[in-house]
Amino acid sequence: MSPKSNLILKISIIVAKSLNNVIGKDNQLIWRLSSDMKLFKGKTTGFPIIMGRKTYESMGKPLPNRISIVITRNKEYQLPEGHFVVHSLEEAIQLCISRKFDQVFIIGGAEIYQQALPLCDELLVTEINVELQGDAFFPEIDSEIWERISEVHFQKDEKNDYDFDFVTYKKIQS
Repeated sequence: MSPKSNLILKISIIVAKSLNNVIGKDNQLIWRLSSDMKLFKGKTTGFPIIMGRKTYESMGKPLPNRISIVITRNKEYQLPEGHFVVHSLEEAIQLCISRKFDQVFIIGGAEIYQQALPLCDELLVTEINVELQGDAFFPEIDSEIWERISEVHFQKDEKNDYDFDFVTYKKIQS
């Protein structure tokens, strides 16, 4: 599947990352950002979400009002009715196209983000204004490929451990 073949389906990555691109440690988020969770819920509710098996298992169950599409190498893996198991990112995207979804969100983890980045039309990035230690990373965002088109700043408070910016990037058309 080429990066130009998404005319029917808008593919968006949604991710929270630190300044040094950390997205997690031990298969968990390492911050508490209530405002970011509300943004995530608001953006993804009503849409299918694609994720790797470890990301799905870290959540424990499907998120409400979203169709989960889980990528795993395990041919025996099962999900509750109404959700889907696939064995590659390409298979996940083909499923979305065949079911006539108009948008899908890629929600992680690191390996899936790496594979999906060239295929995406949009990045929705919570940029947490701190460097953190972790073992899962988001790829570097190349400013020659991605244009920063909007940004909203959130202050640290009793429900948010750090200041952060919610940034939207669009792919630069060549």
